Amino acid sequence: MKLLQRSVFTLLIVSLPSFAANKTNDSFRKAKKILETDVYQNHRITLYCGASFDAQKNIIPPKGFYTDKYVKRSQKNEWEHVVPAENFGRTFKEWREGDKQCVTSKGKSFKGRKCAEKVNTEYRYMQADMFNLYPAVGAVNGLRSNYNFTMLPNKKSNFGSCEMKIDNRKTEPPVRARGRIARTYMYMEDTYPRYKMNNSQRQLMNAWNKMYPVSEWECMRAGKIAILQGNENLVLKRACSQVRNAQIVAQKNTAIL
Repeated sequence: MKLLQRSVFTLLIVSLPSFAANKTNDSFRKAKKILETDVYQNHRITLYCGASFDAQKNIIPPKGFYTDKYVKRSQKNEWEHVVPAENFGRTFKEWREGDKQCVTSKGKSFKGRKCAEKVNTEYRYMQADMFNLYPAVGAVNGLRSNYNFTMLPNKKSNFGSCEMKIDNRKTEPPVRARGRIARTYMYMEDTYPRYKMNNSQRQLMNAWNKMYPVSEWECMRAGKIAILQGNENLVLKRACSQVRNAQIVAQKNTAIL
């Protein structure tokens, strides 16, 4: 792995408020804007397909990328909840049952995401948590929907050279994204008591976390978000520190030789 810069760990170790969860921004729209301008401004690469995008969200697809679904959306970057909003949203009563405040101007009651977002501040904080938001080709975001991750060994890619597989309401992500996905799921479970993975999900994420270690960019991203959002990602803080410590030991051993 490329040597992680000391500044990455300075960002991760910086003194922050004591709370672990997002408690500073409850606006999903604002979170997306911050990511665009203050986190990804020099790293405009999508999570799943490794596609480039510009400041106007225009996608430059990788060679061989193809889709016959959501064709217009394939031209733009979108911000994807890696842990789908529905997965934690349905733990809120407003999502499941609605609320007396969730009534249209015509007197019709509504529930689901729209109601939870309108009424519940805790939900809005979870929805706007930037550690769970990643850039994705719009078509990939649309087709992935709220499906959980798994392995689909007998399924071909839905997007040509981008090895994203979607079948029967399940998704297998490309290798390049698996480590980041795993640590995002682990962060959400570690940070928000409302969200829990089932046993099979947890086993898969633990396996991916071990198989695909953190990268320099993943640690740098975590440090930036920690400062901007005001809470640490303890899952990544531990992982990045372990990698850095191992590199220091390796450097010392090399110097001795």
